[in-house]
Amino acid sequence: MLWVKAFHIIAMVCWFAALFYLPRLFVYHVDATDAVSRDRFCIMERRLYRGIAIPSMLATIVLGIWLYSANPSYYTSAGWMHAKLTFVVLLLGFHHICGAYVRKFAQGAVTRSRRYFLIFNEFPAVALVAIVILVIVKPF
Repeated sequence: MLWVKAFHIIAMVCWFAALFYLPRLFVYHVDATDAVSRDRFCIMERRLYRGIAIPSMLATIVLGIWLYSANPSYYTSAGWMHAKLTFVVLLLGFHHICGAYVRKFAQGAVTRSRRYFLIFNEFPAVALVAIVILVIVKPF
Protein backbone atom coordinates (compact mmCIF):
# COMPACT_ATOMS: atom_id res chain seq x y z
CA MET A 1 0.00 0.00 0.00
CA LEU A 2 2.93 2.37 0.48
CA TRP A 3 3.57 2.31 -3.29
CA VAL A 4 -0.07 3.21 -3.92
CA LYS A 5 0.17 6.04 -1.38
CA ALA A 6 3.40 7.30 -2.96
CA PHE A 7 1.89 7.38 -6.44
CA HIS A 8 -1.30 8.97 -5.06
CA ILE A 9 0.82 11.81 -3.63
CA ILE A 10 2.79 12.13 -6.89
CA ALA A 11 -0.43 12.32 -8.93
CA MET A 12 -1.87 14.86 -6.48
CA VAL A 13 1.24 17.04 -6.78
CA CYS A 14 0.95 16.97 -10.59
CA TRP A 15 -2.75 17.79 -10.41
CA PHE A 16 -2.15 20.72 -8.09
CA ALA A 17 0.69 21.97 -10.26
CA ALA A 18 -1.74 22.14 -13.18
CA LEU A 19 -4.44 23.78 -11.04
CA PHE A 20 -1.94 26.38 -9.80
CA TYR A 21 -0.63 27.23 -13.26
CA LEU A 22 -3.81 27.10 -15.37
CA PRO A 23 -5.61 30.01 -13.65
CA ARG A 24 -2.33 31.95 -13.82
CA LEU A 25 -2.36 31.41 -17.58
CA PHE A 26 -5.91 32.80 -17.57
CA VAL A 27 -4.60 35.99 -15.92
CA TYR A 28 -1.93 36.36 -18.60
CA HIS A 29 -4.44 35.50 -21.33
CA VAL A 30 -6.82 38.25 -20.22
CA ASP A 31 -3.88 40.69 -20.36
CA ALA A 32 -2.84 39.60 -23.89
CA THR A 33 -3.49 42.26 -26.50
CA ASP A 34 -2.37 40.63 -29.74
CA ALA A 35 -3.81 37.65 -31.59
CA VAL A 36 -0.53 35.70 -31.60
CA SER A 37 -0.29 35.82 -27.79
CA ARG A 38 -3.95 34.92 -27.33
CA ASP A 39 -3.56 31.94 -29.69
CA ARG A 40 -0.43 30.82 -27.85
CA PHE A 41 -2.25 30.98 -24.50
CA CYS A 42 -5.10 28.92 -25.93
CA ILE A 43 -2.63 26.21 -26.96
CA MET A 44 -0.84 26.30 -23.59
CA GLU A 45 -4.12 26.14 -21.64
CA ARG A 46 -5.51 23.28 -23.73
CA ARG A 47 -2.30 21.23 -23.46
CA LEU A 48 -1.97 21.82 -19.73
CA TYR A 49 -5.60 20.91 -19.09
CA ARG A 50 -5.78 17.85 -21.34
CA GLY A 51 -2.20 16.64 -21.02
CA ILE A 52 -1.53 17.14 -17.31
CA ALA A 53 -4.60 18.22 -15.33
CA ILE A 54 -7.02 15.55 -16.54
CA PRO A 55 -4.64 12.54 -16.39
CA SER A 56 -3.26 13.51 -12.99
CA MET A 57 -6.77 14.15 -11.63
CA LEU A 58 -7.87 10.71 -12.79
CA ALA A 59 -4.77 9.06 -11.31
CA THR A 60 -5.31 10.88 -8.01
CA ILE A 61 -8.92 9.72 -7.84
CA VAL A 62 -8.22 6.10 -8.82
CA LEU A 63 -5.31 5.78 -6.39
CA GLY A 64 -7.32 7.52 -3.65
CA ILE A 65 -10.18 5.07 -4.09
CA TRP A 66 -7.67 2.22 -3.97
CA LEU A 67 -6.28 3.56 -0.68
CA TYR A 68 -9.78 4.09 0.71
CA SER A 69 -10.79 0.53 -0.19
CA ALA A 70 -7.90 -0.86 1.86
CA ASN A 71 -9.61 0.18 5.11
CA PRO A 72 -13.11 1.55 4.42
CA SER A 73 -14.42 1.07 7.98
CA TYR A 74 -11.70 3.37 9.37
CA TYR A 75 -12.06 6.03 6.67
CA THR A 76 -15.87 6.00 6.84
CA SER A 77 -15.74 6.84 10.55
CA ALA A 78 -12.91 9.41 10.31
CA GLY A 79 -14.16 13.00 10.44
CA TRP A 80 -10.99 14.34 8.87
CA MET A 81 -11.60 12.12 5.83
CA HIS A 82 -15.10 13.54 5.38
CA ALA A 83 -13.65 17.06 5.50
CA LYS A 84 -10.84 16.11 3.10
CA LEU A 85 -13.29 14.55 0.64
CA THR A 86 -15.38 17.74 0.79
CA PHE A 87 -12.33 19.70 -0.34
CA VAL A 88 -11.63 17.10 -3.04
CA VAL A 89 -15.17 17.47 -4.37
CA LEU A 90 -14.77 21.26 -4.39
CA LEU A 91 -11.44 20.81 -6.17
CA LEU A 92 -13.12 18.62 -8.79
CA GLY A 93 -15.64 21.39 -9.36
CA PHE A 94 -12.81 23.92 -9.67
CA HIS A 95 -11.07 21.61 -12.14
CA HIS A 96 -14.18 21.46 -14.33
CA ILE A 97 -14.71 25.21 -14.12
CA CYS A 98 -11.11 25.59 -15.36
CA GLY A 99 -12.01 23.30 -18.26
CA ALA A 100 -14.99 25.50 -19.08
CA TYR A 101 -12.71 28.55 -19.10
CA VAL A 102 -10.24 26.78 -21.39
CA ARG A 103 -13.10 26.28 -23.86
CA LYS A 104 -14.40 29.84 -23.42
CA PHE A 105 -10.95 31.33 -24.00
CA ALA A 106 -10.61 29.21 -27.16
CA GLN A 107 -13.93 30.64 -28.39
CA GLY A 108 -12.99 34.19 -27.39
CA ALA A 109 -16.01 34.30 -25.08
CA VAL A 110 -14.41 35.14 -21.70
CA THR A 111 -15.74 38.32 -20.14
CA ARG A 112 -14.09 38.02 -16.72
CA SER A 113 -11.45 40.49 -15.58
CA ARG A 114 -7.84 40.05 -14.61
CA ARG A 115 -8.82 40.71 -10.98
CA TYR A 116 -11.40 37.91 -11.09
CA PHE A 117 -8.80 35.42 -12.29
CA LEU A 118 -6.29 36.62 -9.68
CA ILE A 119 -8.83 35.80 -6.97
CA PHE A 120 -9.94 32.60 -8.75
CA ASN A 121 -6.28 31.55 -8.75
CA GLU A 122 -6.20 31.34 -4.94
CA PHE A 123 -8.63 28.46 -4.38
CA PRO A 124 -6.19 25.60 -5.12
CA ALA A 125 -3.74 26.99 -2.53
CA VAL A 126 -6.45 27.11 0.13
CA ALA A 127 -7.56 23.58 -0.78
CA LEU A 128 -3.99 22.25 -0.66
CA VAL A 129 -3.33 23.71 2.78
CA ALA A 130 -6.62 22.34 4.11
CA ILE A 131 -6.13 18.86 2.62
CA VAL A 132 -2.54 18.49 3.85
CA ILE A 133 -3.47 19.65 7.36
CA LEU A 134 -6.46 17.31 7.46
CA VAL A 135 -4.42 14.31 6.31
CA ILE A 136 -1.35 14.92 8.50
CA VAL A 137 -2.88 16.41 11.67
CA LYS A 138 -6.22 14.55 11.50
CA PRO A 139 -7.97 17.15 13.71
CA PHE A 140 -11.36 15.36 13.72
